[in-house]
Amino acid sequence: MPTLPREQPEPARPHEARQTAESFGVDARRYDRARPRYPENLVARIIAGSPGPGVLDVGCGTGIAARQFQAAGCAVLGVEPDARMAGFARARGLPVEVATFEAWEPAGRRFDTLIAGQSWHWVDPVAGVAKAARVLCPNGRLALFGHVFEPPAEVAEPFAAACRRVAPDFPFGGQPARRPLETYQAGYAKIADQIRETGRFGDPEQWRFDWERSYTRDQWLDLLPTTGGLTRLRPGQLAAVLGEVGQAIDALGGRFTMRYTTLATTAVRDGTP
Repeated sequence: MPTLPREQPEPARPHEARQTAESFGVDARRYDRARPRYPENLVARIIAGSPGPGVLDVGCGTGIAARQFQAAGCAVLGVEPDARMAGFARARGLPVEVATFEAWEPAGRRFDTLIAGQSWHWVDPVAGVAKAARVLCPNGRLALFGHVFEPPAEVAEPFAAACRRVAPDFPFGGQPARRPLETYQAGYAKIADQIRETGRFGDPEQWRFDWERSYTRDQWLDLLPTTGGLTRLRPGQLAAVLGEVGQAIDALGGRFTMRYTTLATTAVRDGTP
């Protein structure tokens, strides 16, 4: 079987893995269609704890989170490094500026809320938090959140085995088929420590939202190609992986229930100008 090239391996730190970070726009329409939305009670809680309606969405992608905040009455500006994703978001009514957050120029603008949905790991953690403090209004809220979606072992294990066989250089091929929730919680706790180190925010809070969604075989196979690493597989490799995952879901009766956990780290900027 062909494999992903070994040349120029990407760095271990996610924010430096630019090839993967900017690969999601290969099929922006599928990404927007298949990726899950965020719990409405998360959106409501962020807005309730913010001083005003101005929202900056960092790594906005196709605008999934942004549209939820727009629907709740917020004025949202997106920042997105992938022009393909930005173009899709603009077509759906979201103003977007194309740049990495680190390079983005706020031009004196400040925001009541800064959000990053499923994207903060692509931002330099030190520079990103420091810049968030600069672009937030006094008492503005920083809210960084994302989903933990580990499918049941009957789906996850065939997926991992197929990736190891078809694409042994798959960026995340060395990881176990399923990772415990505590692994992700530790990541959000680390973000909280980085926020504290700036000295510009109140004590960060950790939020958790548990929910479920049922997936048919076709729905899950629609979502999988939008996930990190799979966006960079060649068509034959991707087809082989999806074929084996599809067989595993067929063995479960053609559908399964995903237990999602949406985690958030959030903090309020200090009141100094």
